[in-house]
Amino acid sequence: MMSGHQGRGNGSRMSILYDEGQEAIARESRRVLEARVSKEAMLSLLESVGRYDEGFWATAKEQGWTALSLPEAYGGLDLGLVELGLIAHQAGRSLSGAPFLTAGFGVAKAIALYGSDDQKAAWLAGLASGETIGAVAFAEGANALPARPALTLAAGGLEGRVSGVAGGLAAEVALVFAQGPDGPVLAIADLAEAERSAIESFDNSRVYADLVFAGTQAERLLAGEAAREAALHILALQAVITAHEQTGGAEALMEIARDYAVTRKAFGQPIGAFQSIKHRIAELYALVELARANCIHAASREGKDDFITAAAAARISATEAYDTAARDCVQIHGGIGVTWELGLHLHTRRARSLAIEQGPLFFWEDVLVESLRGEAA
Repeated sequence: MMSGHQGRGNGSRMSILYDEGQEAIARESRRVLEARVSKEAMLSLLESVGRYDEGFWATAKEQGWTALSLPEAYGGLDLGLVELGLIAHQAGRSLSGAPFLTAGFGVAKAIALYGSDDQKAAWLAGLASGETIGAVAFAEGANALPARPALTLAAGGLEGRVSGVAGGLAAEVALVFAQGPDGPVLAIADLAEAERSAIESFDNSRVYADLVFAGTQAERLLAGEAAREAALHILALQAVITAHEQTGGAEALMEIARDYAVTRKAFGQPIGAFQSIKHRIAELYALVELARANCIHAASREGKDDFITAAAAARISATEAYDTAARDCVQIHGGIGVTWELGLHLHTRRARSLAIEQGPLFFWEDVLVESLRGEAA
């Protein structure tokens, strides 16, 4: 899988090199996405609610990306978070217009890790093929994993409302975090019985929706403190994938800014010759490489004791990199940077969308502090 040297203990670090197979995944996914995802298509999605980039999703299914990290017994390829992260990085570079790769992975991983044989048989094959779309509905406002969940699950079924679910308008199954009779519950719900309300947003390709449950049947995966720990683990897995996507977007913006700076002239010389510009691009390079290193490290720590810590660090650094790159790239371009046709606002919108999916920056900063406090103890 990955080559490198690993130290011992929870604080260990790896010196990582991608192997030939992983490098091939990165090259091929980049080639395919650059050929099939267009700025014009993404611009058109901004002006309508309820549509996503169906071409991207068809490509994801065709290429087997939906099956990448799932068990072979259910149609998966049995690879890992590292390989899925490579795909997400290229998706971020190309601004792929659908959130299902991350959310479907989260739902499928929860079922694979915590579900019964019947639950695995019912859902995993569809999620692996991409024919079934999944969504994760944990958050209550800015709290990605509330102490008191917004949903309740009892004998009468699932009750309550979850707002702003990425992919919720198109999903067929949701992983939910609810309050049960004896504490929190992690469960899967068939969304055929749920009411959905589309949300018009600045990034409509994310097909955000409010989900309302009124006696909806849901199947428990875990209950009690184990449910909360599992929910955080699923959020962390998704956060690592999202961090790769953010890093890919930041990398693309850094390259766009660099290329513009060496061709656009002012006062008879390229604007990249001015310190204010060259320093910004150098700073972007540092942020992108720091985020990339944290993403690779977090992906390599799946299943280890320090995975949550590594995931939080990756999420924080990738959010900072993408937000900063989106702002600075527009400013380096000057007036043309804010035009509709240039499309830099597509990255600005996506940076803000990804910054709140899987929990905002403050949530992951708290997770990081708590996990480091636990390690110190």
